[in-house]
Order: sequence, then C-alpha cells, then structure tokens
Amino acid sequence: MTGPTLSEYWDRAWTLLGTRRPDRRVFSELLARHREPERAYHNLQHLEECFARFEEVSALADRPGEILVALWFHDAVYNSHASDNEERSARWAAEVIRAAGGSGEVGARVSEMILATRHETAGPSGDAGLLVDIDLAILAAPESRFDQYEEQVRQEYRWVPEPIYRSTRARVLRQFLTRPSIYCTPAFQERFGAAARANLERSLRRLKR
Repeated sequence: MTGPTLSEYWDRAWTLLGTRRPDRRVFSELLARHREPERAYHNLQHLEECFARFEEVSALADRPGEILVALWFHDAVYNSHASDNEERSARWAAEVIRAAGGSGEVGARVSEMILATRHETAGPSGDAGLLVDIDLAILAAPESRFDQYEEQVRQEYRWVPEPIYRSTRARVLRQFLTRPSIYCTPAFQERFGAAARANLERSLRRLKR
C-alpha cells in the first residue's frame, strides 16, 4: 500500500494549519523548484522521505500543520553557491501563510522552524526540534541510502575542488558527532542516534582517505 501523494500532503498541511489553500500555482512552483536539475539531494525524494518520517512521529507535534508547511518550504530555495537559502525559504513561507489567511504568529513560528534547518546550533526544542530531526533522519538511514545521500551532496557541490570539499564536509560531520546528542528530541535520539553516529563515523573515515 502506498502512502499519500504529494498533492494530498499539500492539502493536508493547510487543513491542519486551519487556513485557506494557497493559490495552486504555489504548489506547482514548489514541485518545479524541487525538480531543478542542480538538485541531487534537496529534491522530491528528500521531501517524500521527510513526509514518511513525519507520519511516524506526528503524534509528538504540538502543531503538526505548521511542521508540514515548514517541511514543504524548508528547501524551497536551494542554491549550493548561496548562504541565505533558509532565510529566503522562510520569507516565502511566511508570505504564503499570510496570503492564505494565517496569522503573523503562525508565519513567524514556521519561519523560525525553517531557519533551524541551517543546523548551525544544537538543540532547538518543541516543534522546531522535531522538524530538525525529521530533516536529519537521513543520517540514520541504512548504509546504502546514506552512502547515496553522501554522493548526492557531493554532486550538489561538484563545483568545489575535491580537497576543499573533503575538509569542509568532514568539519560539518564532526560538528554533529561532537554534540551531546545528534538529534534534538529524545524519541529520535533513542531510536536513531546510534545508527546516525555509525554512518557519520564511517563517512569521516572515507573522507580522510
């Protein structure tokens, strides 16, 4: 049995949020952006994996509609050459929420969740922490999928020379390993923390070769 379609997840997000549906062109543009040829990882596959994980943990959410909308927009803008992808994605999400009749408070919470996916600091709490954990669930994927993910990230940064990429990527992975907990929520850390750590350590060993 297959899960909900992307269209159904889109409708469900706004139903849970309690607003009008945005103009259908927003949905079409989001799909088009996630199909951009320069995206190897931050694409529809990643979105679908996030939604599948959301299904498993939605009972932990205080405001599940806000998490679903944040998932839809957290990679809405993606350019591996840029450093403001999350900021631009967050602004777009807030604009769409406002146009759909959502309050400024809802838009601000969704924006903050999207900004948390920069993964610059450890430990956002509440729904923001749950969103971050869903986004980082790939770290605990089976080895074959995790290795594919690492290859996809490298493809997105194919313009970076190999020595620079290896050192930069290693630094990013070590930052996760040095945290007291890789995941923000106890439920994710208990279920996925060990697998994520094993994958990260294995990837680091490869990067040092």
